[in-house]
Amino acid sequence: MGTAGTSTDETAGERRRLINVAYRLLGSLAEAEDAVQEAYTRWYALPRSRREEIVSPGAWLTTVTGRICLDVLGSARARRERYVGAWLPEPLPGSRPGSLPEWLSGSLSGSLSGRAGRDHGPGTDPADQMVLDESVAMAFLVVLESMTPAERVAFVLHDVFRYPFAEIAGVLGRTPAACKQLAASARRRVGVARAPVPAAGQADMVRDTVRRVKKAWETMDIAALVGILDPAAVMTADGGGVAGTVLRPIEGGTRIAQYMLAIARMAPGLELLERSVNGAPGLVAEHAGGVVTVASFEVADGRVTRIWVVRNPEKLRLWTRDG
Repeated sequence: MGTAGTSTDETAGERRRLINVAYRLLGSLAEAEDAVQEAYTRWYALPRSRREEIVSPGAWLTTVTGRICLDVLGSARARRERYVGAWLPEPLPGSRPGSLPEWLSGSLSGSLSGRAGRDHGPGTDPADQMVLDESVAMAFLVVLESMTPAERVAFVLHDVFRYPFAEIAGVLGRTPAACKQLAASARRRVGVARAPVPAAGQADMVRDTVRRVKKAWETMDIAALVGILDPAAVMTADGGGVAGTVLRPIEGGTRIAQYMLAIARMAPGLELLERSVNGAPGLVAEHAGGVVTVASFEVADGRVTRIWVVRNPEKLRLWTRDG
């Protein structure tokens, strides 16, 4: 077999794509980096003669990374059963409200047998960009948590990154038909095969709604806050047993508003900032110059329907580096 693509530079160039895949599979950047590092460790542990036989190092690394993530997902279920309170995916910062981290930008769809996919450029289908952007939204990542490990791998690789089932079969060790069934089952959990493209002005509406939440919180205006929250809104918080927060979701706009303002009274000096959280407008709370809380929102018809709050400091390390 040929030796194309076996250079060190080319192999190292796969890292960005692999971390993109692993983050969506695991919901944790730290675990994604560990999985990719393990894949590279296994690559360089191969005899040189074996590496030279592999025509596509990227395909090999993707397959191995997928298998490692599959194992991590299996063990994560047991760990999360022991987790204190709700477990939420690790939030990611962007350079500005509504943006994604640079390493997550661009289309990375492709084939396990080929090299990394194309970057976005003029003429790229906006729906392709939306699928990738929505695939790191907190709401999407939370839904992925409801899937079995095999469903999640099949769905993410096929529906998000467009890998064919014949090649996903090599990751899961199942037939292409079985992988197709897994993805279909996962798709039913999501509710739709792919995320819809928001109507024009949707992003501005979300940003304006989040900004109104910030203003109501700062002015302690409970009437305004209740008006912004959907009556059936739900807030889920993740403190990991390390940072204080509610252990169970709070349901109802009025109860959420009361809780938020109680926090404002109990935490003098807390400052809210508008920031991008997983590519969507969100809020970050800083205290004494450090990030202590990251909140992301789901908005419908100008009202907040879901709030996800991450306070576990182990999941906020990237925000400290970003700051």
